Amino acid sequence: MPKSKVRKKSVYTPPADAPISRSRAVAKEPSPPWWAPVMLLLMLAGLIYIVVFYVRGDAIPFMISLGAWNYAVGFAPIVIGLLMAMRWN
Repeated sequence: MPKSKVRKKSVYTPPADAPISRSRAVAKEPSPPWWAPVMLLLMLAGLIYIVVFYVRGDAIPFMISLGAWNYAVGFAPIVIGLLMAMRWN
């Protein structure tokens, strides 16, 4: 079956059913000056907690009682810091 020839338009015309957006994109405000230090501090605190749990967790009483929940305690500030990193401008 032969292919039909495609005519090229000189000017682009959007489809009739396409929504028309007349609003401009709003630029995000920069993050406050304390945002980055808090973000880094949270990630570092979580990392230090996990390292201390691995190295000396059997000698620290509250870490013994928490058991496997120490992973949640360590990863929670890391995840919060990463979420803050996604919002950082």
